[in-house]
Amino acid sequence: MNDSYDVMVIGGGPAGLAAAIAAHEGGAAVLIVEREAQLGGILKQCVHDGFGLERYGEALTGPEYAARDANRVNELGIDVATGTYVLDAERSDGTCTLTLTNADGIWRVTIKTLVLATGCRERTARQVLIHGDRPSGVFTAGCAQNLVNLQGMLPAHRVAILGSGDIGLIMARRLTLEGAEVVGVFEAKPQPSGLPRNIAQCLDDFYIPLHLSTTVTRTLGKDRLEAVEVCAVDDQMRPIAGTERLVECDTLLLSVGLIPENELAERLGVPLSPLTHGPIVDQHLQTEVDGIFAAGNCLFVNDLVDYVSEQGRRAGAEAARVALHGQNRMLAQVRVGAGVASCIPQRVDREADLSEVTFFLRSAETYRKVEVMFVDKGEVLQKRRLVAVRPSEAVRLTVDLNEMGDDVWVSMAGGTSILKGRDHV
Repeated sequence: MNDSYDVMVIGGGPAGLAAAIAAHEGGAAVLIVEREAQLGGILKQCVHDGFGLERYGEALTGPEYAARDANRVNELGIDVATGTYVLDAERSDGTCTLTLTNADGIWRVTIKTLVLATGCRERTARQVLIHGDRPSGVFTAGCAQNLVNLQGMLPAHRVAILGSGDIGLIMARRLTLEGAEVVGVFEAKPQPSGLPRNIAQCLDDFYIPLHLSTTVTRTLGKDRLEAVEVCAVDDQMRPIAGTERLVECDTLLLSVGLIPENELAERLGVPLSPLTHGPIVDQHLQTEVDGIFAAGNCLFVNDLVDYVSEQGRRAGAEAARVALHGQNRMLAQVRVGAGVASCIPQRVDREADLSEVTFFLRSAETYRKVEVMFVDKGEVLQKRRLVAVRPSEAVRLTVDLNEMGDDVWVSMAGGTSILKGRDHV
């Protein structure tokens, strides 16, 4: 490894691997920094299939998907530092200097551009205010997935799952296949958080009940979990007195949301969006700090790894171009209007070609027959009609914004809101 590179990629998951390959193909000298011993990120423990349907047109397991890019990185001879952590980061005079450490010691690397592909982490029991002691048997869904799929351990016999995120749904099926009993999935929202295909394949196919508008309020047990208290919630997700009941179980899995990992971005002064909790970026996924890019789940929590890789490739290619040729940017704002919960990108570089700008949107509610509109000063620039949208699935749209002015509004209109509050048993 050298002490200077054109592009450094932080994170060796699918976004980071795709970014490194694209940057290398763009002619840049690239270094990947990964804190784990192997490349692949979270995909290493995702042994179920369904990855790569859009990118490759076939259903791959997580390790199979990750191996394709990891093998490509090796074939290209891209420098990789595994088991390596970032101790410090500084930016001055258009370059970044990062202090890295691993088993070989501490060293500093100077780079021209940086791609953040740091992924996300799971929320814990204390972050969702579950009362009770701290008995063993309370896991995040990802932790349980690691124990079962990578370490060959079965951490549960009778399981309750809080939250209907995709990892929790997949673990409901996985634990059932390993012989555990899943007594139910409890979701505080009136509609599931996971993809519809995971509701069907992981719960319905195995007769696992899904209880909507219901949450876990308390754990019972001193040394080992013995039961959880569940309670119905109102439309503000506040517990409804008198609806409490006990559910016996020895394990509680938490699938209650993911938090983008952006401590390094904040250290470098990168502004974050209050809607996505990730960096504010333009259509090339460059943040508001010149030369720093973000892709994958640190940008926003994606549904499909195919989208993560797409973002990595876009960020890596542009990071190489900026590192080798420089840039001039003129940023305009993308504002969120009615019906839209979040939008990527939040800025548009008007100095670039705007004929094909790719957006990732999340709706505020579940709608049918909705129109997504891109509006500038009352003039509709682009319109897309969709059969259905739901908060659990990002909408990917590519539009022509060459006629935009200082900013553009993105909104959803004309749709019928549909909220499902019934139990699925």
